[in-house]
Amino acid sequence: MPPQPPDMPTFRDALRFWIRLGFISFGGPASQIAILHRELVETKRWISERQFLNGLNFCMLLPGPEAQQLATYLGWRLHGAKGGIAAGAFFVIPSVLILFALSWIYMAGGDLPWLVAVFHGLVAAVIAVVFEAVLRIGSKALRSPSLWVIAALSFLAIYFLGISFLWIVLMAALLGAIGHRISPVQFPTSKGHGKAGEDKAPPVVLLSDPPPATWRRQFAVLALCLGLWWTPVFAVGWGLGWQSTPAQQGIFFSKAAMVTFGGAYAVLPYVAQEAVEGREWLDHRQMMSGLALAETTPGPLIMVLQFVGFVGSWQHPGALTPIGAALVGSLLTTWVTFLPCFLFIFLGAPFVEKIHDLPRIGAALTAITAAVVGVILNLGVKLTEQALWPEGGGLDGFVAVLALIAFIALKGFKAALMPVIGGCALVGLLWELIR
Repeated sequence: MPPQPPDMPTFRDALRFWIRLGFISFGGPASQIAILHRELVETKRWISERQFLNGLNFCMLLPGPEAQQLATYLGWRLHGAKGGIAAGAFFVIPSVLILFALSWIYMAGGDLPWLVAVFHGLVAAVIAVVFEAVLRIGSKALRSPSLWVIAALSFLAIYFLGISFLWIVLMAALLGAIGHRISPVQFPTSKGHGKAGEDKAPPVVLLSDPPPATWRRQFAVLALCLGLWWTPVFAVGWGLGWQSTPAQQGIFFSKAAMVTFGGAYAVLPYVAQEAVEGREWLDHRQMMSGLALAETTPGPLIMVLQFVGFVGSWQHPGALTPIGAALVGSLLTTWVTFLPCFLFIFLGAPFVEKIHDLPRIGAALTAITAAVVGVILNLGVKLTEQALWPEGGGLDGFVAVLALIAFIALKGFKAALMPVIGGCALVGLLWELIR
Protein backbone atom coordinates (compact mmCIF):
# COMPACT_ATOMS: atom_id res chain seq x y z
CA MET A 1 0.00 0.00 0.00
CA PRO A 2 1.39 3.46 -0.87
CA PRO A 3 1.77 5.80 2.12
CA GLN A 4 -1.27 7.90 2.90
CA PRO A 5 -1.11 11.69 3.36
CA PRO A 6 -1.17 12.75 7.01
CA ASP A 7 -4.20 14.45 8.49
CA MET A 8 -4.40 18.22 8.50
CA PRO A 9 -2.73 19.38 11.75
CA THR A 10 -4.92 21.24 14.20
CA PHE A 11 -3.94 24.74 15.23
CA ARG A 12 -3.05 23.38 18.66
CA ASP A 13 -0.68 20.82 17.09
CA ALA A 14 0.97 23.54 15.03
CA LEU A 15 1.17 25.90 18.01
CA ARG A 16 3.08 23.29 20.00
CA PHE A 17 5.56 22.99 17.15
CA TRP A 18 6.02 26.77 16.78
CA ILE A 19 6.66 27.13 20.51
CA ARG A 20 9.22 24.32 20.45
CA LEU A 21 10.84 25.80 17.35
CA GLY A 22 11.48 29.06 19.20
CA PHE A 23 13.68 27.19 21.69
CA ILE A 24 15.65 25.04 19.22
CA SER A 25 16.25 27.46 16.33
CA PHE A 26 19.97 27.93 16.92
CA GLY A 27 22.59 28.78 14.34
CA GLY A 28 21.26 31.64 12.24
CA PRO A 29 19.14 31.50 9.06
CA ALA A 30 20.86 28.53 7.44
CA SER A 31 20.28 26.27 10.42
CA GLN A 32 16.76 27.60 11.03
CA ILE A 33 15.70 27.04 7.42
CA ALA A 34 17.16 23.54 7.70
CA ILE A 35 15.14 22.85 10.85
CA LEU A 36 11.93 24.07 9.20
CA HIS A 37 12.56 21.90 6.15
CA ARG A 38 13.47 18.83 8.17
CA GLU A 39 10.49 19.10 10.52
CA LEU A 40 7.68 20.37 8.26
CA VAL A 41 8.59 18.78 4.91
CA GLU A 42 10.34 15.54 5.77
CA THR A 43 9.17 14.53 9.24
CA LYS A 44 5.64 15.87 9.70
CA ARG A 45 4.81 16.21 5.96
CA TRP A 46 2.62 19.24 6.62
CA ILE A 47 4.23 21.19 3.75
CA SER A 48 5.29 19.95 0.32
CA GLU A 49 8.76 20.48 -1.10
CA ARG A 50 7.38 22.84 -3.72
CA GLN A 51 5.38 24.90 -1.20
CA PHE A 52 8.45 25.18 1.03
CA LEU A 53 10.76 26.32 -1.77
CA ASN A 54 8.15 28.74 -3.12
CA GLY A 55 7.90 30.35 0.31
CA LEU A 56 11.67 30.39 0.73
CA ASN A 57 12.17 32.09 -2.64
CA PHE A 58 9.63 34.75 -1.71
CA CYS A 59 11.10 35.43 1.73
CA MET A 60 14.64 35.74 0.37
CA LEU A 61 13.45 38.74 -1.66
CA LEU A 62 12.18 40.63 1.41
CA PRO A 63 14.07 42.87 3.82
CA GLY A 64 14.45 41.38 7.26
CA PRO A 65 15.16 37.92 8.75
CA GLU A 66 14.24 35.37 6.09
CA ALA A 67 13.92 32.37 8.45
CA GLN A 68 11.40 34.14 10.70
CA GLN A 69 9.49 35.32 7.63
CA LEU A 70 9.50 31.80 6.21
CA ALA A 71 8.07 30.45 9.46
CA THR A 72 5.40 33.17 9.37
CA TYR A 73 4.48 32.28 5.80
CA LEU A 74 4.30 28.55 6.50
CA GLY A 75 2.17 29.19 9.58
CA TRP A 76 -0.13 31.36 7.46
CA ARG A 77 -0.29 28.67 4.79
CA LEU A 78 -1.40 26.11 7.36
CA HIS A 79 -3.86 28.11 9.48
CA GLY A 80 -4.28 31.57 8.01
CA ALA A 81 -3.56 34.79 9.90
CA LYS A 82 -3.60 33.23 13.37
CA GLY A 83 -1.15 30.57 12.18
CA GLY A 84 1.19 33.18 10.73
CA ILE A 85 1.07 35.31 13.87
CA ALA A 86 1.73 32.31 16.11
CA ALA A 87 4.62 31.04 13.98
CA GLY A 88 6.28 34.43 13.57
CA ALA A 89 5.81 35.51 17.18
CA PHE A 90 7.01 32.34 18.87
CA PHE A 91 9.99 32.21 16.53
CA VAL A 92 11.39 35.22 18.41
CA ILE A 93 9.70 35.32 21.85
CA PRO A 94 12.06 32.80 23.52
CA SER A 95 15.05 34.63 22.06
CA VAL A 96 13.72 37.97 23.30
CA LEU A 97 13.46 36.68 26.86
CA ILE A 98 16.79 34.84 26.86
CA LEU A 99 18.71 37.70 25.24
CA PHE A 100 17.18 40.24 27.62
CA ALA A 101 18.45 38.20 30.58
CA LEU A 102 21.89 37.74 29.02
CA SER A 103 22.09 41.45 28.17
CA TRP A 104 21.33 42.36 31.78
CA ILE A 105 23.99 39.92 33.00
CA TYR A 106 26.46 41.41 30.51
CA MET A 107 25.85 44.99 31.60
CA ALA A 108 25.81 44.05 35.31
CA GLY A 109 29.16 42.29 34.92
CA GLY A 110 27.97 38.76 35.61
CA ASP A 111 29.80 35.61 34.56
CA LEU A 112 28.22 32.25 33.69
CA PRO A 113 30.94 29.77 32.65
CA TRP A 114 28.47 26.87 32.48
CA LEU A 115 26.45 28.73 29.84
CA VAL A 116 29.56 29.29 27.75
CA ALA A 117 30.29 25.56 27.98
CA VAL A 118 26.78 24.63 26.82
CA PHE A 119 27.02 26.93 23.81
CA HIS A 120 30.48 25.56 23.03
CA GLY A 121 28.80 22.22 22.39
CA LEU A 122 25.87 23.77 20.54
CA VAL A 123 28.25 25.31 17.99
CA ALA A 124 29.18 21.80 16.85
CA ALA A 125 25.50 20.88 16.44
CA VAL A 126 24.90 24.01 14.37
CA ILE A 127 27.77 23.16 12.01
CA ALA A 128 26.36 19.67 11.47
CA VAL A 129 22.82 20.96 10.89
CA VAL A 130 23.94 23.53 8.32
CA PHE A 131 26.02 21.16 6.20
CA GLU A 132 23.38 18.45 6.37
CA ALA A 133 20.90 21.06 5.14
CA VAL A 134 23.15 22.08 2.24
CA LEU A 135 23.29 18.48 1.04
CA ARG A 136 19.59 17.84 1.56
CA ILE A 137 18.20 21.05 0.04
CA GLY A 138 20.84 21.15 -2.69
CA SER A 139 20.05 17.61 -3.84
CA LYS A 140 16.44 18.63 -4.45
CA ALA A 141 16.93 22.18 -5.72
CA LEU A 142 19.88 21.71 -8.12
CA ARG A 143 18.18 19.80 -10.92
CA SER A 144 20.36 20.84 -13.86
CA PRO A 145 24.03 21.67 -14.51
CA SER A 146 23.16 25.34 -14.93
CA LEU A 147 21.60 25.47 -11.46
CA TRP A 148 24.75 23.86 -10.04
CA VAL A 149 26.78 26.61 -11.70
CA ILE A 150 24.56 29.32 -10.21
CA ALA A 151 24.95 27.80 -6.74
CA ALA A 152 28.74 27.63 -7.14
CA LEU A 153 28.97 31.19 -8.48
CA SER A 154 26.82 32.55 -5.64
CA PHE A 155 29.13 30.91 -3.10
CA LEU A 156 32.26 32.27 -4.78
CA ALA A 157 30.75 35.75 -5.14
CA ILE A 158 29.71 36.13 -1.52
CA TYR A 159 32.61 34.26 0.11
CA PHE A 160 35.61 35.52 -1.86
CA LEU A 161 34.38 38.80 -3.36
CA GLY A 162 32.02 39.95 -0.61
CA ILE A 163 29.29 40.80 -3.14
CA SER A 164 26.02 41.82 -1.51
CA PHE A 165 23.44 39.08 -1.17
CA LEU A 166 20.88 41.38 -2.84
CA TRP A 167 22.97 41.60 -6.00
CA ILE A 168 23.43 37.81 -6.01
CA VAL A 169 19.66 37.30 -5.81
CA LEU A 170 18.98 39.83 -8.58
CA MET A 171 21.59 38.31 -10.88
CA ALA A 172 20.29 34.79 -10.25
CA ALA A 173 16.74 35.91 -11.03
CA LEU A 174 17.92 37.57 -14.25
CA LEU A 175 19.86 34.47 -15.31
CA GLY A 176 16.85 32.27 -14.59
CA ALA A 177 14.43 34.41 -16.56
CA ILE A 178 16.72 34.79 -19.58
CA GLY A 179 18.00 31.23 -19.40
CA HIS A 180 14.48 29.77 -19.42
CA ARG A 181 13.80 31.44 -22.74
CA ILE A 182 16.99 29.95 -24.23
CA SER A 183 16.92 26.51 -22.58
CA PRO A 184 13.89 25.56 -20.45
CA VAL A 185 15.56 22.27 -19.54
CA GLN A 186 18.58 23.97 -17.99
CA PHE A 187 16.46 26.67 -16.32
CA PRO A 188 13.18 24.95 -15.38
CA THR A 189 10.22 26.74 -13.85
CA SER A 190 9.63 26.31 -10.16
CA LYS A 191 6.45 24.38 -10.95
CA GLY A 192 8.35 21.78 -12.92
CA HIS A 193 11.19 21.80 -10.45
CA GLY A 194 8.84 21.30 -7.58
CA LYS A 195 7.16 18.36 -9.22
CA ALA A 196 10.49 16.78 -10.00
CA GLY A 197 11.36 16.92 -6.37
CA GLU A 198 8.02 15.57 -5.24
CA ASP A 199 7.47 12.62 -7.55
CA LYS A 200 9.30 10.24 -5.22
CA ALA A 201 8.32 11.98 -2.00
CA PRO A 202 5.59 10.59 0.27
CA PRO A 203 2.25 12.43 0.15
CA VAL A 204 1.80 15.50 2.30
CA VAL A 205 -1.13 17.31 3.87
CA LEU A 206 -3.55 18.54 1.20
CA LEU A 207 -3.85 22.26 1.88
CA SER A 208 -6.69 24.35 0.54
CA ASP A 209 -6.01 27.14 -1.92
CA PRO A 210 -4.84 30.41 -0.33
CA PRO A 211 -7.44 33.18 0.01
CA PRO A 212 -7.64 35.75 -2.78
CA ALA A 213 -5.85 39.07 -2.34
CA THR A 214 -8.79 41.46 -2.58
CA TRP A 215 -8.31 45.21 -2.34
CA ARG A 216 -10.29 45.23 0.89
CA ARG A 217 -8.08 42.56 2.45
CA GLN A 218 -4.84 44.25 1.38
CA PHE A 219 -5.95 47.63 2.70
CA ALA A 220 -7.00 46.10 6.04
CA VAL A 221 -3.63 44.34 6.40
CA LEU A 222 -1.75 47.53 5.53
CA ALA A 223 -3.74 49.75 7.91
CA LEU A 224 -3.60 47.30 10.82
CA CYS A 225 0.11 46.52 10.54
CA LEU A 226 1.13 50.17 10.09
CA GLY A 227 -0.95 51.13 13.10
CA LEU A 228 0.59 48.42 15.26
CA TRP A 229 4.06 49.27 13.98
CA TRP A 230 4.07 53.01 14.70
CA THR A 231 1.80 53.34 17.74
CA PRO A 232 4.52 52.30 20.26
CA VAL A 233 7.05 54.56 18.54
CA PHE A 234 4.80 57.61 18.87
CA ALA A 235 3.88 56.64 22.44
CA VAL A 236 7.55 56.52 23.47
CA GLY A 237 8.32 59.72 21.58
CA TRP A 238 5.52 61.63 23.27
CA GLY A 239 6.19 60.10 26.69
CA LEU A 240 10.00 60.38 26.86
CA GLY A 241 10.66 63.02 24.21
CA TRP A 242 11.70 62.55 20.62
CA GLN A 243 15.36 63.12 21.48
CA SER A 244 15.39 60.29 24.03
CA THR A 245 17.47 57.27 23.11
CA PRO A 246 14.54 54.77 22.99
CA ALA A 247 12.55 57.07 20.68
CA GLN A 248 15.54 57.59 18.39
CA GLN A 249 16.10 53.84 18.33
CA GLY A 250 12.47 53.27 17.36
CA ILE A 251 12.83 55.61 14.39
CA PHE A 252 16.25 54.37 13.30
CA PHE A 253 15.43 50.66 13.44
CA SER A 254 12.11 51.27 11.67
CA LYS A 255 14.11 52.67 8.76
CA ALA A 256 16.59 49.80 8.98
CA ALA A 257 13.75 47.26 8.74
CA MET A 258 12.84 48.62 5.30
CA VAL A 259 16.29 48.45 3.70
CA THR A 260 18.12 45.52 5.32
CA PHE A 261 18.08 42.98 2.51
CA GLY A 262 20.25 39.91 2.85
CA GLY A 263 19.79 39.02 6.51
CA ALA A 264 21.67 39.92 9.65
CA TYR A 265 25.16 39.91 8.16
CA ALA A 266 24.06 42.50 5.61
CA VAL A 267 22.52 44.82 8.21
CA LEU A 268 25.31 44.66 10.79
CA PRO A 269 27.77 46.99 9.01
CA TYR A 270 25.00 49.57 8.54
CA VAL A 271 23.85 49.35 12.16
CA ALA A 272 27.38 49.34 13.55
CA GLN A 273 28.30 52.44 11.59
CA GLU A 274 25.26 54.36 12.79
CA ALA A 275 24.91 53.04 16.36
CA VAL A 276 28.62 52.95 17.21
CA GLU A 277 30.23 55.72 15.18
CA GLY A 278 27.30 58.03 14.46
CA ARG A 279 25.16 58.05 17.61
CA GLU A 280 27.66 56.44 20.03
CA TRP A 281 25.02 54.30 21.71
CA LEU A 282 27.69 51.66 22.33
CA ASP A 283 31.27 50.87 21.33
CA HIS A 284 32.77 48.30 18.97
CA ARG A 285 33.64 45.90 21.78
CA GLN A 286 30.06 45.92 23.02
CA MET A 287 28.77 45.46 19.47
CA MET A 288 30.90 42.35 19.02
CA SER A 289 29.76 41.01 22.40
CA GLY A 290 26.14 41.46 21.33
CA LEU A 291 26.79 39.56 18.12
CA ALA A 292 28.34 36.71 20.11
CA LEU A 293 25.31 36.55 22.42
CA ALA A 294 22.90 36.62 19.48
CA GLU A 295 24.80 33.83 17.73
CA THR A 296 24.57 31.58 20.78
CA THR A 297 20.86 32.02 21.51
CA PRO A 298 17.86 30.61 19.61
CA GLY A 299 16.08 32.83 17.13
CA PRO A 300 17.30 34.96 14.22
CA LEU A 301 20.77 36.48 14.36
CA ILE A 302 19.22 39.91 13.80
CA MET A 303 18.27 39.72 17.49
CA VAL A 304 21.60 41.47 17.99
CA LEU A 305 19.59 44.64 17.35
CA GLN A 306 17.74 44.04 20.62
CA PHE A 307 21.12 44.00 22.37
CA VAL A 308 22.00 47.31 20.70
CA GLY A 309 18.72 48.79 21.92
CA PHE A 310 19.31 47.44 25.43
CA VAL A 311 22.90 48.66 25.83
CA GLY A 312 22.31 51.98 24.06
CA SER A 313 19.38 52.88 26.30
CA TRP A 314 21.12 51.54 29.45
CA GLN A 315 24.06 53.86 28.83
CA HIS A 316 21.85 56.83 27.86
CA PRO A 317 18.82 56.42 30.16
CA GLY A 318 17.67 60.06 30.25
CA ALA A 319 14.87 60.46 32.81
CA LEU A 320 14.57 56.70 33.41
CA THR A 321 16.67 54.29 35.41
CA PRO A 322 19.22 52.34 33.33
CA ILE A 323 17.26 49.09 33.53
CA GLY A 324 13.98 50.90 32.80
CA ALA A 325 15.42 52.63 29.75
CA ALA A 326 17.01 49.36 28.60
CA LEU A 327 13.66 47.59 28.88
CA VAL A 328 11.90 50.24 26.77
CA GLY A 329 14.72 50.53 24.23
CA SER A 330 15.21 46.80 23.71
CA LEU A 331 11.50 45.98 23.41
CA LEU A 332 10.82 48.88 21.04
CA THR A 333 13.82 47.93 18.90
CA THR A 334 12.61 44.33 18.70
CA TRP A 335 9.04 45.45 17.91
CA VAL A 336 9.97 47.69 14.97
CA THR A 337 12.43 45.09 13.66
CA PHE A 338 9.91 42.24 13.42
CA LEU A 339 6.49 43.87 13.00
CA PRO A 340 7.28 44.87 9.37
CA CYS A 341 7.96 41.19 8.63
CA PHE A 342 4.32 40.37 9.30
CA LEU A 343 3.27 43.25 7.03
CA PHE A 344 5.41 41.99 4.14
CA ILE A 345 4.30 38.37 4.54
CA PHE A 346 0.57 39.00 4.91
CA LEU A 347 0.54 41.39 1.93
CA GLY A 348 2.50 39.10 -0.37
CA ALA A 349 1.52 35.60 0.78
CA PRO A 350 -1.60 35.24 -1.43
CA PHE A 351 0.56 35.78 -4.52
CA VAL A 352 3.39 33.34 -3.68
CA GLU A 353 2.03 30.23 -5.36
CA LYS A 354 0.40 32.09 -8.24
CA ILE A 355 3.56 33.83 -9.42
CA HIS A 356 5.33 30.47 -9.63
CA ASP A 357 2.87 29.41 -12.34
CA LEU A 358 4.24 32.14 -14.63
CA PRO A 359 7.07 30.40 -16.54
CA ARG A 360 9.72 33.12 -16.58
CA ILE A 361 9.02 34.23 -13.04
CA GLY A 362 9.03 30.62 -11.93
CA ALA A 363 12.38 30.05 -13.64
CA ALA A 364 13.78 33.17 -12.00
CA LEU A 365 12.72 31.95 -8.57
CA THR A 366 14.14 28.49 -9.25
CA ALA A 367 17.48 30.14 -10.02
CA ILE A 368 17.19 32.11 -6.78
CA THR A 369 16.74 28.82 -4.92
CA ALA A 370 19.98 27.57 -6.49
CA ALA A 371 21.75 30.76 -5.42
CA VAL A 372 20.38 30.32 -1.89
CA VAL A 373 22.11 26.93 -1.69
CA GLY A 374 25.42 28.69 -2.31
CA VAL A 375 24.60 31.37 0.26
CA ILE A 376 23.73 28.77 2.89
CA LEU A 377 27.02 27.02 2.15
CA ASN A 378 28.82 30.34 2.63
CA LEU A 379 27.23 30.83 6.03
CA GLY A 380 28.15 27.29 7.00
CA VAL A 381 31.77 27.74 5.96
CA LYS A 382 32.10 31.06 7.79
CA LEU A 383 30.49 29.67 10.92
CA THR A 384 32.80 26.68 10.79
CA GLU A 385 35.87 28.87 10.38
CA GLN A 386 34.88 31.01 13.36
CA ALA A 387 34.10 27.94 15.49
CA LEU A 388 37.14 25.82 14.62
CA TRP A 389 39.67 28.66 14.61
CA PRO A 390 38.48 31.16 17.24
CA GLU A 391 40.19 34.53 17.45
CA GLY A 392 43.59 34.32 19.07
CA GLY A 393 43.62 30.50 19.20
CA GLY A 394 44.45 27.40 17.19
CA LEU A 395 42.22 24.62 15.94
CA ASP A 396 39.41 23.73 18.33
CA GLY A 397 39.61 19.95 18.04
CA PHE A 398 36.69 19.42 20.41
CA VAL A 399 34.24 21.28 18.16
CA ALA A 400 35.65 19.61 15.04
CA VAL A 401 35.20 16.08 16.39
CA LEU A 402 31.78 16.77 17.95
CA ALA A 403 30.51 18.41 14.75
CA LEU A 404 31.62 15.40 12.70
CA ILE A 405 29.86 13.00 15.09
CA ALA A 406 26.68 15.13 15.00
CA PHE A 407 26.77 15.25 11.19
CA ILE A 408 27.12 11.46 10.95
CA ALA A 409 24.23 11.06 13.39
CA LEU A 410 21.99 13.35 11.31
CA LYS A 411 23.00 12.24 7.83
CA GLY A 412 24.06 8.64 8.32
CA PHE A 413 21.73 7.46 11.08
CA LYS A 414 18.82 9.89 10.43
CA ALA A 415 18.84 10.90 14.10
CA ALA A 416 16.17 13.30 15.33
CA LEU A 417 17.25 16.90 15.65
CA MET A 418 16.44 17.53 19.31
CA PRO A 419 18.52 14.63 20.70
CA VAL A 420 21.47 15.78 18.61
CA ILE A 421 21.19 19.38 19.83
CA GLY A 422 20.64 18.33 23.43
CA GLY A 423 23.47 15.80 23.28
CA CYS A 424 25.92 18.36 21.94
CA ALA A 425 24.95 20.83 24.66
CA LEU A 426 25.44 18.17 27.35
CA VAL A 427 28.80 17.07 25.90
CA GLY A 428 29.93 20.71 25.87
CA LEU A 429 29.07 21.06 29.56
CA LEU A 430 30.77 17.76 30.48
CA TRP A 431 33.86 18.70 28.51
CA GLU A 432 34.20 21.94 30.41
CA LEU A 433 33.79 20.12 33.74
CA ILE A 434 36.44 17.55 32.79
CA ARG A 435 38.87 20.28 31.78
